[in-house]
Amino acid sequence: MFRRKPAPDIQLRARIGTDVAARVEANPRVVNAGASAAQVYYHDDFLDPGLCRLLIETIDANRRPSTLLSDRAGTGFRTSESCDMDRWSPTIRPIDESIADLLGIPPEHGETMQGQRYAPGQQFRAHHDYFHDKESYWAAMQASGGQRTWTAMIYLNDVEEGGATWFPQAGIKVSPKRGLLLTWNNMKPDGSPNELTLHEGMPVVEGTKYIVTKWFRERPWTVHSG
Repeated sequence: MFRRKPAPDIQLRARIGTDVAARVEANPRVVNAGASAAQVYYHDDFLDPGLCRLLIETIDANRRPSTLLSDRAGTGFRTSESCDMDRWSPTIRPIDESIADLLGIPPEHGETMQGQRYAPGQQFRAHHDYFHDKESYWAAMQASGGQRTWTAMIYLNDVEEGGATWFPQAGIKVSPKRGLLLTWNNMKPDGSPNELTLHEGMPVVEGTKYIVTKWFRERPWTVHSG
C-alpha cells in the first residue's frame, strides 16, 4: 500500500515547530516546562519592570472589550479587556521584535501584539489558540497567513490571587509573575493541531492581571480589508 504524503502546510508547521524548539532549548535562559503533551517553555524576567509599566499604561489608555473568534463560544466566555499595540511605535516595536527573535520566527509572521487586562472575576475560558478549520472564519485566516503556530505571552505584573494560565490536559498551571514570558507550540510535532494545548485564563480573584500576547502564523501575516 502507498502512504499518502503529508500536506505541504503540515510539513511547514512541523518544520517551524522543530526550528523554534531547537532555538529556545539552546537558550540558557529558557526553561522547558516539562510537559510531555505539548512543547511549553518559559523565560523569567524577559521584560524589565520599566517596560512592563509602559505596556500596562498603554493597555489602560486604549482598552476595549475583548472579542472572540469562534462560532461556538457563548456569553461570558471571554470577559477581559484588550488593546492592540502599535507594532511600529518606537517604544513597542523593540519589544514586539524581541519576542520574534527569541523564537527565531520572522517578525512579519507575527500578528499585532495584543494587551489584555483582567479585573476581579474576569476570565478567558478553556480554548485553543490555533484555528479550527471547520469554523466559518477559516477561509479568511488561510488568506491572512494561515494557521497559528506558536503563542508567546508575557505577564506584566504579579496578581494577588487568581489569574493563572491553566493547561488542564497538559498538566501545567502558571501563576502571573511580572516579566515572565510563557510560550508554546499550538501544533504537534507532526504539524497537526495539538488538542492538548487547551488552556484558560482563570478568573482573577484579587488584583488586576495584565498580559501581552503574540501569536505567530505559518506564513507572513496580512490584514485583508473588505
